[in-house]
Formats: sequence, C-alpha cells, structure tokens
Amino acid sequence: MLIIMKTGATPAEIENVSRMIRDRGMVPHPIPGSTRTAIGITGNPPDLDPTEFELLPGVIQAIRVSKPYKLVSRETKPDDTIVRIGSKGVEIGGKKLVVMAGPCSVENRDQIHAAAEAVSRAGAKVLRGGAYKPRTSPYSFQGLEEEGLRLLAEAGEKHGLATVTEVINEASADLAEDYADMLQIGARNMQNFALLKRLGRSRKPILLKRGMSATLEELLMCAEYLLAGGNYGVVLCERGVRTFADHTRNTFDVSIIPAVKKVSHLPILGDPSHGTGIRDMVPAMARAAIAAGADGLMVEVHPDPKRALSDGAQSLYPEQFRELMGPLGIIAGALGRTL
Repeated sequence: MLIIMKTGATPAEIENVSRMIRDRGMVPHPIPGSTRTAIGITGNPPDLDPTEFELLPGVIQAIRVSKPYKLVSRETKPDDTIVRIGSKGVEIGGKKLVVMAGPCSVENRDQIHAAAEAVSRAGAKVLRGGAYKPRTSPYSFQGLEEEGLRLLAEAGEKHGLATVTEVINEASADLAEDYADMLQIGARNMQNFALLKRLGRSRKPILLKRGMSATLEELLMCAEYLLAGGNYGVVLCERGVRTFADHTRNTFDVSIIPAVKKVSHLPILGDPSHGTGIRDMVPAMARAAIAAGADGLMVEVHPDPKRALSDGAQSLYPEQFRELMGPLGIIAGALGRTL
C-alpha cells in the first residue's frame, strides 16, 4: 500500500503515519517527491483497510500498489531516483550520464593506477575494479581480496574517481564497505537473497547487475529486497543475457532499458563489455545503450588487455575508450543530456 501525503504535510504528520504503520507490525518507507511525500508500506496484509490511513491528518489518499515489486515501482515513486556515490559529487539518474570504467580485476598497483589515469583523462567519473572474482573455473584468477580493495581505493583517490567493486558474500561486503564508494552485486549473485538482505542494511549505494537469464520482474524483485531493507541507493545494470546466439558472449538486451524506465524509478546502466564479450563490439553497444535511455555505462578498460588476468578479450585499450567518449557525448546531447 502507498500513503500519499498532502502537499505541505508536516514532519509530525508524516511521523504520525509512520508510527501507525509500525504499531501494526509493518515497515514504513517515506519517499520524498518533488511536491509531496509518499509513504510505502511493506509487510502489509491484503485485507489492510486504506480508510484507516485516509482519516489521519495530512493524508490525501491511500492506494494499493498493483505490482509485485512495491518500492521500486513508479506507482510508488513517479519521479526518477538519483543515486549519489561517494564524496566527489557523482550522481546517477539525472540529466548527466555517468561512465564507470576500469579493469575487470585489480591485478597490481601499476595496473590499476594506469587504468585510473586513462579513464579519468577520458571523462569517466567512477573507477571499477574487482577484488573478489567469482569465476567459472576454480583455477582462474580469483582476485586480490582486501589488497585489491586497498589498491582500488588508493587509485580512485589519487585520480579523483569514485569507486565501485563487486562483493560476493557478507564477509567481502563487510570489508568493501570500508574501501569502496559503491558495492556491486554481480550477475551470478543477483538472486543471492542472503547477500541482498545484507546489502539492504548497507549505507553504501548498490549496483545490481541483471542475472544471466533473469526476467525484468526478477531483476526488479531483487532490487525490492534492497529497498525493503532500507537501502534506497540502488542502480540497475543490464549486462547481457544467455541466449542461443554464439556470435557474442551474451546477448546485450538493449530493450530492457526503456522497459525498466517505464515501470521503475531506479536508474539503469548498460554494460556492453559483458554484454558482448568482444572488444570490437563494445563501442556500438555502448552507443546503443545511451540512445535507448541508459543513465550511464560500465565499460572494461585495461592498460594492456592481452596481459589481463581476466576478461582481456572484452576490455578496451585506453585509446579505444577515449575515442568512444566523444560519440557518446553527441548522442547524450541529442537526448537533452550530457556526459
């Protein structure tokens, strides 16, 4: 259920409604809007009477939310959500598009600093780099763990970039919160419900990647776990799904970007690197994602992709990334946005 407060409702009136919700064993989620505040309710029984709330001071209407995902729905919050990352003024979801870039894995100090310098000069605002790498093979490089987190934070600070890194369990989340500005839930962990509940309690913003065969509703229901836990700083990411196609690593589903925009207020990024798995295809799919309405991109960039310990085939050379950024700015401008 969604409680719509009147324009000008006082903080005391909003708290009165929230108290009544808590007294009935449910959880209130105040959602400030451009003109008025709404209060989402989770844990409400189907027979909850809207009239109970409509009689309270400051309430204009109580309505039932028809979607199975409540808090991420535009029915609950018509305005686009803007997610703020770190202390460097980075925002995702507004008129300015954000590009996250960097290597798949943090390999050593020289590598991550070279990547950070290159992507920063080209216009990226967020440095990506994995310290924990869930790999298909147990013999593949698994990441530097806490040392990787430390090097990522060091490179981000030196080059003026916010940082994002993947977490794979509660222990890695506990450590990453001390180092990174944003925590990523990878495709393999999209439906790791214990991890979703843990990050719902985090105060760091979350990048939630779509699972390899996940539907739109499944993606949004996983985001619902995060918001229901109290973390409203959630950004979605399309990274390609598994299909019958064999000419790319995955099939980059550009169509999910406008589909998400229609039903949810959460921002969404495109990841054309994992979406294709092929370096030469990344620029075209990056342009397509921006044209489709994405709020930004996550792109893998490595100083020397041929020597990369993971995902070298899909990583751009620094000069390729620099060449990509110009056309992205032109497309964004045509849509009334900027990089």
